Amino acid sequence: MSDTPLASRPHDHSHCVSSALAEADLLCGRQGLRLTALRRRVLELVWLSHKPLGAYDILAVLSEADGRRAAPPTVYRALDFLLDNGLVHRIASLNAFVGCSHPQHAHQGQFLICRSCHAAIELEQLSISQAIVESARGVGFSVEGQTVEVVGLCAGCREAG
Repeated sequence: MSDTPLASRPHDHSHCVSSALAEADLLCGRQGLRLTALRRRVLELVWLSHKPLGAYDILAVLSEADGRRAAPPTVYRALDFLLDNGLVHRIASLNAFVGCSHPQHAHQGQFLICRSCHAAIELEQLSISQAIVESARGVGFSVEGQTVEVVGLCAGCREAG
């Protein structure tokens, strides 16, 4: 059970959110970066579940729940900051964002995405990244970044269905 990603098992999700925010505060402090109130709130919204969240979903929450009059470019700038600093990952197939489970070190994103409940489970398997780089090198391709997205059913949805 300890090797099972947290998103795949029952847990106190408020701990995920508070841990992610504390980690972001530490990382930004160490790197001399400004984690503004808006950037912090966007990160918090992304972490509210393990389901990827789109920029317009974030904008809707900021407008409705927070009463902020944020424009789309403002949210995209906050997301770009979080992405550039390894605090979130972009799930290209969903055009959405998910919190990074390992922001303390740079790594390539590997995700299992449930087609039923839409949870995104982050993996960190160096062997997958290495296999991609080696295969690419074999055909003369230089990898600059990689995100692997695998769609299927999570254990909870598989058992429920």
